[in-house]
Amino acid sequence: MKFLSSFMQRANSSEFYEESPYPVMDLLPEQKNITNKGGTVRLGAYPCLLEKDSLAFEAYGKKEISERHRHRYEFNNEYKDALVQNGLRISGTSPDGRLVEIVEISNHLWFLGCQFHPEFKSKPRKPHPLFTSFIEASLKTDSGYIR
Repeated sequence: MKFLSSFMQRANSSEFYEESPYPVMDLLPEQKNITNKGGTVRLGAYPCLLEKDSLAFEAYGKKEISERHRHRYEFNNEYKDALVQNGLRISGTSPDGRLVEIVEISNHLWFLGCQFHPEFKSKPRKPHPLFTSFIEASLKTDSGYIR
């Protein structure tokens, strides 16, 4: 699998490693010069549009969802093309397409990362759709890869 090779070793979030050669998660450009951080967190529910033939769409069963956020760092679009060319799939975005909300690896049985917090909307008797989808996929095979 091309994506899991040595491509972009030491990629990181600039929140945790400011010197990362590949800050895949970073502050939005308009936030880089803000020194007073109060009120600058992306907080609350935001809409997300899903790609129809994705794990995310399969889990939710609809094209538009709303999920809760609590963060300041976002997917760095400077790396979007390179990551997509190396196997990452962007399966959920903000309605204007500017913010990446969900990524997947297409040739993996279940690999999905999201920018929001599904645990905020999960309950013991009504688990979040992404958690249910993950458990269902894990019951299908003992390896994570489609053969």
